[in-house]
Amino acid sequence: MIQVVPFLVCLLVALSGFSQKIKTPPNIILILADDLGWSELGCYGNRNDGPRFNETPNLDRLAAGGMRFTQAYATAPVCTPTRIALMTGQHPARVGITDYLDAKDEKFLSPDYVTINEQLKKAGYHSGLIGKWHLTGDYTKKKGEPAKHGWDEVICSETGYIANGDYVHPYFFMPDVQARTEGEYLTDRLNQEAVDFINRNQKRPFFLYLSHYAVHTKLAGKPADVAKYRQKAGVGTKQNNPELAAMLERIDEGVGKIVATLTELGLKDNTLILFTSDNGGELNVTSNAPLRGGKSELFEGGIREPLIVSWPGVIPAETVSTQVVNTLDIYPTLLELASIKPAKNQPIDGISIASVLKGTSTPFSRTLYWHYPLPKPHFLGGRSAGAIRIGDLKLIDYFDNGQIQLFNLAEDPGEQTDLSEKLPAQRTQLVAQLREWRRKTAVDFSATTNSPVKP
Repeated sequence: MIQVVPFLVCLLVALSGFSQKIKTPPNIILILADDLGWSELGCYGNRNDGPRFNETPNLDRLAAGGMRFTQAYATAPVCTPTRIALMTGQHPARVGITDYLDAKDEKFLSPDYVTINEQLKKAGYHSGLIGKWHLTGDYTKKKGEPAKHGWDEVICSETGYIANGDYVHPYFFMPDVQARTEGEYLTDRLNQEAVDFINRNQKRPFFLYLSHYAVHTKLAGKPADVAKYRQKAGVGTKQNNPELAAMLERIDEGVGKIVATLTELGLKDNTLILFTSDNGGELNVTSNAPLRGGKSELFEGGIREPLIVSWPGVIPAETVSTQVVNTLDIYPTLLELASIKPAKNQPIDGISIASVLKGTSTPFSRTLYWHYPLPKPHFLGGRSAGAIRIGDLKLIDYFDNGQIQLFNLAEDPGEQTDLSEKLPAQRTQLVAQLREWRRKTAVDFSATTNSPVKP
């Protein structure tokens, strides 16, 4: 008995330690680029028909150490609705915000929604928003401002309309932000704030949402970076753009600093990092080739995005996943990984991909929907439309003139061959399913009820 008691004590201590270990939730860092197209990163094959043009070594290493998705989608072809999906887990059609919010917009993300940072707070996470929000609505009324959504820290987030951007201090959309260095460059500032946030909160679980303003137009790289890219072979204006490459390099450098900080603090193995973007690249300044189209369009170039997820020791390194995923999935995935139950009165439209990240499930079939009604064409060329993807088939349903396009993405990822006349049965099925989903889901369904679309 004398020997048994110490043994039991040691066992209980060991079990207690094990229990604490498995209950420790991962730190979470979500990095969102603005208007970054699918083919801009080196790990997604960025080239100029020769040597690689854009330089993204840190993001490429992040992908090599984790999982890179080849069929990840934004929930919308423009900024705000994708961010709605990210913050609420709900389709923007259900929320009723399907286009970007303007400076005096009456729409805003209501504080009634339980945002992902508010959910994570239930598990003891300390949350920080650094950078772009774009869910406030009318900036004079501030009804949807981030301070009303439960963030513990809000840093360098716009208090005025962003318009065409501003990357060098003083920032017109953040007049109260004081520079920390002479000639401060915004992306560098956000990166430094992210590193400082990690250092400040290293002793407790944290959720950091680093939301860059780059590479949104009007493009403005740091002069020395731009000069370097202007000397490279294949430099252009609508592909291999030196301004865009320079801005992207600053984002990439920040990723490197964040990973280095996590390594130095011993946090790297218990930190989940996600990197993606809100919509496709703008065709005035880049190309999303081999994909068709760009920002504001429901072609692949407007909605397919890079998605890199890293969690050393949990997510197998050097993994390329063909699983079809959507921005909507991030919300339920983070809830599952943090062992948090969804809010009862807030339906979730995405699905958790935690099992995909852990390598315990193989790619599965699913259906994705897009809803993008417009009163007039977007100034970048996008048309009022909705879309559905089932398996490899994707159908685009235009609300302005009733046109239907059907593509097989496995055989034709560039969406060059319209199969809508060749595959009438599939066309009819997909149109019917898309319409039924709109009828059940879209708050602004009336905007499309006059569509002359016929299966």
